[in-house]
Amino acid sequence: MNVFEALISRKSVRAFLNKAVEKEKIETILNTAKHSPSGVNIQPWLVYVVSGKTKSKIETKIIDAFENGEKANMDYAYYPMQWNEPYKCRRKETGLLMYQTLKIAKDDKEKQKEQWKANYRAFDAPVVVYFFIDSSLEKGSWLDYGMFLQSIMLAATELGLGSCTQAALAEYPDIVRKELNVREDKILLCGMALGYEDANAAINSYRTERITLEEFTKFYD
Repeated sequence: MNVFEALISRKSVRAFLNKAVEKEKIETILNTAKHSPSGVNIQPWLVYVVSGKTKSKIETKIIDAFENGEKANMDYAYYPMQWNEPYKCRRKETGLLMYQTLKIAKDDKEKQKEQWKANYRAFDAPVVVYFFIDSSLEKGSWLDYGMFLQSIMLAATELGLGSCTQAALAEYPDIVRKELNVREDKILLCGMALGYEDANAAINSYRTERITLEEFTKFYD
C-alpha cells in the first residue's frame, strides 16, 4: 500500500472484531508517527494506550456520568458555538447518513442515545489511545498534533488496523485524567479507537462525501 492508497482507503471505523491488537503493531505505529513534523521539533504529543480492565473502567464511569445527566465538559471547544453554512449542512448530512445506514429513525431518541453511548465505548474497539497536550502550548502545537494523529491513522491502515479519532472520548476529561493519573495541566485532545475492522458491520459501510478540488482550492499564476 502506498501513501495515496492509505489516504483514500482510511475511514472512521465504528465496529471492530473481538480480536486483540498486538502490542508490537501499536509500538510500530507510534514509532513511525513520531517522525511527524512539529514546530522547532517540540513534539507535543503525550500518548496513553489503554485496553483491558482499564478501558472498561474508564468507559463505565463515563457512561454512568452520561446516564446520570452530567454534562460533557471538554477541556476546549471542539465545535463552533454557532453553526454556519456550508458546515451546518455538511454536519446534518453526515448525521442523517449514519442513522439511515443503521436504520435508526429521526424520532427514535432511544436508539440514537444508545448509538451515542457507543462512542464512549470506543465502538467496542479493543484499544483506546488517549492524546494529551500540555496546556502551556499554543495553537501551533495543536496543528502539529493533527499531523501526528493523521500519521497514526495512516500507519494503522498500512498494518491492517481500523481507527476512529473521537472528540467524544474527551467529553469527560476529568474521569480520564483521574483513572490514568494524568496531571491537571494536561489537556485531553481526543481519543482514538483502534482495532481490527468488522467488515460485515453495516456501520462500516457508511462513507461520507468529500467536496471537489474546485470547491476548496484556488490557483494563482
